[in-house]
Amino acid sequence: MKRSTILVGAVAFAPAAVTIWDGFKAWFNKNGLPFEHILYCSYDRQISELLLGHIDAAWNDPLSWVRARRMAEADGKKLQPLVMRDIDFDLSSVVAVRADSKYKTLQDLKGATIAVGSPDSVESTLLPVLALQRAGLVAGRDFKLLVCESSLGYHGGKQEGEVSAAKAMVERKADAAGLAETNYQSFVQNGTIPPGVTRVLDHTPKYDHCNLTYYDSPNSAPRELIERMQELFLKMPYDDPELRPFMDLEWVKQWKPARVTHYKSIEDALDLAPSPESALEKV
Repeated sequence: MKRSTILVGAVAFAPAAVTIWDGFKAWFNKNGLPFEHILYCSYDRQISELLLGHIDAAWNDPLSWVRARRMAEADGKKLQPLVMRDIDFDLSSVVAVRADSKYKTLQDLKGATIAVGSPDSVESTLLPVLALQRAGLVAGRDFKLLVCESSLGYHGGKQEGEVSAAKAMVERKADAAGLAETNYQSFVQNGTIPPGVTRVLDHTPKYDHCNLTYYDSPNSAPRELIERMQELFLKMPYDDPELRPFMDLEWVKQWKPARVTHYKSIEDALDLAPSPESALEKV
C-alpha cells in the first residue's frame, strides 16, 4: 500500500541531526508537502530499511550509497539519487605529515604509522589506504594504521576521530594522518593543528560525498510527491531566515541535482584495497 506521506531516513551521528531534519520537515510541511523523517543509529540499518521499502529515501554518505546501490542491483532493484549539497562535489582527502618529518612521497611511508579516524571512514581511512596502495604500500604489510575512533556504523561522521588522528600526528604518536581535506584546513584554522607544524604529503583521488537516495518500492509515496520533494529541495532558499539555521547545520547553501559519475574512487577503495582492519591499532 502506497504511503501518503514521504518518509526520509537519516543517520543521527550528532544531536544536530534532530534539529536539522525537524527544521526541514517544518519547511516542507509549510510548503504543502507531507513529509516525515526517521533517524537511525547506523548507515547499515538505514540501508536495510531503504531496501525493504520501509522508507522512501535515505540521506546517504558516499560509502552507504555505494553499498546500497550494490545490494540493490544484486537483488534486481534500482536506486535513484535525487539531490546533493553544493559541498558534495569533487572532494579529496589528504595524507598529512609533520613539517619537520623526513617523508617526501607516499612511498617514503613504508614502515610508518598512519593515524586515521574510524575504520569505516571514506575520508580518513579507505581513500588514504587506497592512495597508499597505489603508491605500492599495503596496510598491515608496509605500514600500520592507528585508529582513533571506534564508532563503527557512522562512517566517520563523528569528527572527533579525525581530530584525534590529527593530534596523534602532531604529538608524534603517528608519522602521518589521513584526513578529509576540508577537515585538515579547518583544523589548521581553528588551532587543532598549530600553523606551520604540518604539511600535506599527498592528496587522494577525488570523490563525491552525500546524496539523497530514492527507492521506488511497492510501499513508496506516490511518484508525484517524490518529484515535488526533489523540486522543493532544489528551491530551498538559503536567505530564508527560518530555514537558514538548519541549512547551516547541514553545511549547505544550495541543493543540486545528484550525479552518480564521481564515486569511482569509493568503488576502487572497496574493490582494490585490502581490508585495513588487520593493520589497525587503537589509541
